[in-house]
Parts: sequence; structure tokens; C-alpha cells
Amino acid sequence: MEKQPFRISALMSIFLFQEDKEILLRRPKFYMPALLFLAAVLLDAAGCSAQTVPDFNGKQAFRYLVKQCDFGPRNPGSAGHKKAQAYFVKEFSKFTDRVRLQPFPFVNYKDNLRLTLHNVIASFGSQSDRILLAAHWDTRPWADQDPNPKNRNTPILGADDGASGVAVLLEIARNLKENPPPVGVDLILWDGEDSGREGHATEYLQGSRYFAQHKSPSYNPKFSILLDMVGDKELQLYEEGNSYRYAPDVVDLVWGIAGDLNFTQFIPEVKYTIVDDHLPLLEVGIPSIDVIDFDYPYWHTLQDTPDKCSSESLRVVGQVLLNVIYGKTAP
Repeated sequence: MEKQPFRISALMSIFLFQEDKEILLRRPKFYMPALLFLAAVLLDAAGCSAQTVPDFNGKQAFRYLVKQCDFGPRNPGSAGHKKAQAYFVKEFSKFTDRVRLQPFPFVNYKDNLRLTLHNVIASFGSQSDRILLAAHWDTRPWADQDPNPKNRNTPILGADDGASGVAVLLEIARNLKENPPPVGVDLILWDGEDSGREGHATEYLQGSRYFAQHKSPSYNPKFSILLDMVGDKELQLYEEGNSYRYAPDVVDLVWGIAGDLNFTQFIPEVKYTIVDDHLPLLEVGIPSIDVIDFDYPYWHTLQDTPDKCSSESLRVVGQVLLNVIYGKTAP
């Protein structure tokens, strides 16, 4: 992802991206609109029935993170990328029989590499009312932010930037099998997110852009939540600028639940405006937000390794999502 001005289409050109600015907009800690939004979604989907919220297993999620890193870098075209894709299909298939790969054409413009990549999609529940949870699963082909110039053409391992969001979604999938949700849930792992050259924002987000441009007109989830870089030991999740502007109810929902759970890692202030996989979905009318810790000091370096991440950070994020899915704001 980038923190740079970005334009996908005429509609996207109206988005007021901030260029390398840190914006701290303090928000009131009053979440009634978010709770009403959640109630509307869940009551519409499931009547007035209550459902116990499962406990999210952060240690299992961390094992998923380490397993991905064991494959090595997962940049498109690598051996690790191929192994990881097969692993995701195998794992999701343990929890649902509705797993599919969505192929799309991909270009790495830096190396002039052309491939067919795949988004991994796992669906739960047959309800027409649905929510979408997503993360990117590919890793950056070059460590262009590494402090050592000699490392800057080497692929990163991507423990936080690549594995962390996926790890949370894999553990979410296990919970969805054991506790059928009151709404339909689609889990999507985006491919081809992180192979853009610096300063060429349109080269990023290739998988999510393809999905948005080719989605069925009948597929309109209530909202989408993107997880990106959520495993940092020193987790700080500020609200993201484009999410705040264009899907404020979803932002209020997520940060409101986190506040009710006393998860101080979620900070109700806007700090960064990010070009990320939520933007193509916003473009086609799906309210979408980005849950991201962009203060991670090892971003796009060879130091983005599992020892910089923690099971507790994954647990906090996963528990908030389970509370979103099952419609509770307290354990």
C-alpha cells in the first residue's frame, strides 16, 4: 500500500487523498450511530435472536502467521507464493465447502513479469445479507524501505505486512464453522496487492481492483473490513482517512466495539490516509474500511519477521471482528 495520491477512475478522483501527511483528528467517544448501524444489519439478517460471541484464539492465529512465513517470501512468481496459495485453499476447505480461486492477470512492472494470480475466496452461510472481511496475502518483491541499500532488491518475509491479516481471517474461519454466524460472511485474501513501484500507485491493489470491477451486480455486502499490518507487538490502530470520510458508520462500529471491550490498541483518531485494498470496493459502492497500523517501523524491510509480531495483537483484532459478526459489544 502507499500513502500517495491515487486515481483509479473518474469516481475515485474525487477522493481527497492526503500526501504524506499525519492528520490527527480527535473524534468524540460516542458510538450510538455505530451501534444502531450494527443493530440494523444484524436484526435485518437474523431477527432478534442473540448469539454468544466466541473467544478468538490469538495463539492459533500466531501459528497461522508463522506457518505462512515458513514458506518464505510470498511475492508473485516465487515458490513461497505457490505453496501459500495451496495452503490457504486447504485450510479454508476444512471450514467450508465454498472455497474458490478467482484468477486475474497480473503485471509486475518493475521486472516486466506477467502472471495469472488468484484471489482466495471462502464463503460462510447462505444469507443474502452478507459482510466481507479481507486481507492481502502476497508479500512485497523488494525491501525498498530497508535501511541497508544492499537489501532493497530482496523480497521481504512479510510477517506483519502480508501474514498477519490472513492469520486473523484463518482463525475467524474456524470460528465460523463451529459457530454458524447470523449473517453471511465472505473471507477474501487479495493477491497482487504489494508489487507496485514507489510513486506508481495504480500498480498496487491488482487483485481487489479486479474483484471490484468484475463482481456480480447482485453481490452487495453490507460492508467490508480490510485487515492490513495488524500483528505488530506495539499495535496502534488509528482510524484511516478514506475510511473515516466514506464509511464513517463502519469506522464507528469497529472502533466503538473495541472501546467497549477496553482494547486501547484501537485509537479513535485519524492519523494516516492510505491507498489500500478498501478503495476499489468503495469505488463500486461497498462501504469499506481499512484497519491498519501504519506506524510499523519494519514496513517493506527484511526485518518484517514473526518476532516483531504478537499473538495478543492478533487476538485483539480477531475478537473485535467476532463481535462485529455476532452482534455483541461486550464479552
